[in-house]
Amino acid sequence: MNNSANLELADYEFLVVDDEQFIRNLIIRILGTMGVDAEHTSSCASGEEGVNYLNELTGDPPDFILCDLNMPDMDGVEFLRHLAARSFDGGIILISGEDKRILKAAEDLARAHDLHFLGALSKPVTPADLAALLATFTPERARRGARQSVDIEADDLREAIVNRDITVVFQPKVSVETGVLIGVETLARWTHNEKGFVPPDVFVHIAEENGMIDDLTNLIVEQAIAQGGEWLADGLDIKVAVNLSVDNLNNLELPEYLIGLAEKAGMNPHRLVLEVTESRLMEDIVKPLEILTRLRIKGLDLSIDDFGTGHSSLEQLKRIPFTELKIDRAFVNGAAGEPATRAILETAVDLAKRLEMSIVAEGAENQEDWDLVALLGCDLVQGYFVSKPIPGSEIEAWRETWAATPLGGA
Repeated sequence: MNNSANLELADYEFLVVDDEQFIRNLIIRILGTMGVDAEHTSSCASGEEGVNYLNELTGDPPDFILCDLNMPDMDGVEFLRHLAARSFDGGIILISGEDKRILKAAEDLARAHDLHFLGALSKPVTPADLAALLATFTPERARRGARQSVDIEADDLREAIVNRDITVVFQPKVSVETGVLIGVETLARWTHNEKGFVPPDVFVHIAEENGMIDDLTNLIVEQAIAQGGEWLADGLDIKVAVNLSVDNLNNLELPEYLIGLAEKAGMNPHRLVLEVTESRLMEDIVKPLEILTRLRIKGLDLSIDDFGTGHSSLEQLKRIPFTELKIDRAFVNGAAGEPATRAILETAVDLAKRLEMSIVAEGAENQEDWDLVALLGCDLVQGYFVSKPIPGSEIEAWRETWAATPLGGA
């Protein structure tokens, strides 16, 4: 690592949890060569000792925890559960001599706990491997991965909808072949005046459980379509995707509502993409099937979102006229180095091609992710490697910057 990276690491706190003293000492020595003083490193000989260490802390928790998987008494998997219970949002690196399938299961568990998992290292740890994983950490990514505990009530959400406090940002989707901006996904954002940022999965769930999902969706769709109309007026003709809850698919007037909204905003309705999460689709098929079929007849695109994470994907693909298959990030990010994940990704891509559907790879985080989805023949890619979600007013400036990069100018 260069000197600037050393200066950055010097400001971080590290905790090493491993039952082998040699490994603990080795990692601390390696960190020392990276500019991390001994006073910024702590070590524990077991998972239980690590939990006690965290419980007794009076200051901030460590920024990084390096943890062995196979330890006596409390193993690394159990230790991860304790970290999740504490809502730990620092970087986590697993150290193990276990086989790849076990490491992959532990990684999936860490992500399921919403922990910021950086990767796994085999013993003995090398400076180059450790440096490569530490370089992937950013506090912003940690915040994205950490589930926040927010005490939000239905009345809070109802007031936010009425006051239009929930706003939208847009994450670009670009052509894998040309690098050109093709469309965006609309993402809702809400920061409560007193309770702070509220994760979308929290307030969407509250809306679904309290009969507010139509009002919430309408608020988001109205903003998305209005922005789409503004872009078109400025000469930017791109597709705008919005997410629909299954609960929205009980409103038989939805097709006319969306078409009328688009026409009023000066947006071409055919540039609207409706993303439906297949993990919730679909118990009562009659109304949703009618609504989705009529939307396709009217020229709107339908995307089956988060493909691969539900239990009835193939059945939905068979009976609903989807035009786009959006592969979940769990099968995109890191697939280049994980044979099982790559196999699932390849299968999804092949299926979409056979069904003549457009393929969107979601969650591309690095060059390796991009290269793989390009090799497999995905049409569009979306993820932090391309862009984080940004306000609509910043899309044009981002597009110009992106076009100047090798990928954007492909």
